[in-house]
Amino acid sequence: MPDARQRFTGAKLMLFAGSRVIVLRRDRKPGLVWPGCLDFPGGGREEGETPEACALRETREELGLTVPSEALRLAHLRVAENGRHWFFAAHLQDRIVQDVRFGDEGTGWGAMEPEAFVADRLAIPHFRAILRAYLVRLAR
Repeated sequence: MPDARQRFTGAKLMLFAGSRVIVLRRDRKPGLVWPGCLDFPGGGREEGETPEACALRETREELGLTVPSEALRLAHLRVAENGRHWFFAAHLQDRIVQDVRFGDEGTGWGAMEPEAFVADRLAIPHFRAILRAYLVRLAR
């Protein structure tokens, strides 16, 4: 029986650059879920990956950033109809935005205050809730 950490669909990373969170604007390709919405780096699991490895690989592919694995902290585990999704957070210095090399997924990227993401109607709704809950835990 496979390890529970191997039975997941994908992973996302709420990547903080100082006080801001780095976000992507999703493509508007036909059939894509949440087209044009604000998203976090991350995506689908590849064979044999751990949730952490998935989030780190996707962040490298989408933003050209190598995030140290020790910077990851589990923020949320979401179980949905389409599988189990891991959400991590990493807090790095604000200068990390200078190292972003945007890949070919999405239509753009930016760094925004987390509260602005939570309030933005273009942000994926359940991601807004996940970030909001993380910020509340962080403030305690």
